[in-house]
Amino acid sequence: MVSLEVNSKKTAMSIFSKIKQTINLMQDIDLDALGKLSQKVDLSEIMKTVGELDDRQLAGLMRMLKHKGGKKGQHKLPPIDGDFYDLALKLTPQQRELQIKVRNFMEDEIKPIANEYWNKAEFPFQIIPKMAELNICGLTYEGYGTPYETYVMEGIIAMELARVDVSISTFFGVHSGLAMGSIYICGSEEQKQEWLPKMAKMELIGAFGLTEPDVGSAVAGGLGTTCRQEGDEWVLNGQKKWIGNATFADVTIIWARDEASDQVKGFLVRKGNPGFKAEKIENKMALRTVQNALITMTDCRIPESDRLQKCDSFKDTAKVLRMTRAGVAWQAVGCARGAYEAAVKYTKKREQFGKPIASFQLVQNHLVEMVANLTAMQTMCFRLSELQDEGLLTDEHASLAKVFCSMRTRDVVSQAREVMGGNGILLEYDVARFVADAEAIYSYEGTKEINSLIVGRAITGYSAFV
Repeated sequence: MVSLEVNSKKTAMSIFSKIKQTINLMQDIDLDALGKLSQKVDLSEIMKTVGELDDRQLAGLMRMLKHKGGKKGQHKLPPIDGDFYDLALKLTPQQRELQIKVRNFMEDEIKPIANEYWNKAEFPFQIIPKMAELNICGLTYEGYGTPYETYVMEGIIAMELARVDVSISTFFGVHSGLAMGSIYICGSEEQKQEWLPKMAKMELIGAFGLTEPDVGSAVAGGLGTTCRQEGDEWVLNGQKKWIGNATFADVTIIWARDEASDQVKGFLVRKGNPGFKAEKIENKMALRTVQNALITMTDCRIPESDRLQKCDSFKDTAKVLRMTRAGVAWQAVGCARGAYEAAVKYTKKREQFGKPIASFQLVQNHLVEMVANLTAMQTMCFRLSELQDEGLLTDEHASLAKVFCSMRTRDVVSQAREVMGGNGILLEYDVARFVADAEAIYSYEGTKEINSLIVGRAITGYSAFV
């Protein structure tokens, strides 16, 4: 009698357990999908067949099902990451957090609108307050409301900006690097206090005017723009060309040759000066979002208080350029990285002859050459910024990085376009912009030829400048 009761309880518990399992199973099953499936196959026969499989066969079946019928080469794909040598591991947790913060901003706020504004050649002014919240302006300047970080970190941020949009990276570099840097290096303490805190918050935007219509690489040899002192004022005359942000900047740094001493001096030209006219340069093929201007100064009067007090010659101007040239090299890295990652993404999705083109040997060869160039650029720039942090940076260090990275960027974006075929010339595939913008990087902040001569002078001891 006791045995019967025990068996009865076991049977009841078994039934209850099966009911519970069934209820749990039904909660996970899409009944509509199950109904559609029953119209196509005999579910009872499938259940019977599966029930007869041994453990090894069941494990194999589950592995196959987990792949969801994907084609060969489309499962367990590695993440798309241009940092092949994991340089990010050399950053501190705080620095890595800032890098990700900037990356998320660019992905969320800039990437969705980048092609549109580039195509229209307009600047998205609405992003400035959001960008200000990142607190990354004047990153390496001590005091004045700036965060004070390493040059390595500054380079990483330049890369992250350019990885999504080289135009936005250029806007930022002009403001934070060239304009703020000129004030930080060449300005008096009063000038620093007046301008840098507000520029750090992006409440005021800066521009940098050095290049002229007839003077590019030869600026060290003489500027066409002149200045002369009349009492407590300076009078500026001349033109500047390719000046980013100048159409809307609150302050533009203007470099001019003193008629009396023939030395270069720097000036803070405030927005609204009646002798200062900035005309937007139209019909560009690169950096179309950047608002470049042709500046004309006609008896532009500047008070002595707005002359950069610590600039006495072009050597002082060169200090600013040396500091920012490393940022341009990092910008080239970002441009190449953005194109490379877009290309890898495309090749994994694009199919030809029934397979993703990423599985083709010739396509993989292109991708490997791209990541090799990108990795070489990244490691060079990382060491460049380390030298800058150590106070060992020289002109030739910065020039070599600018030469090498701008050349290799051209190669990377070209191959990215190539693996995309015809789609590579369409903005929507996120490579055409990098192809065009790479041409601007190649030319500004010193051409390949000029920077090569700087390096050549350092390694031979002979100056080949004419």
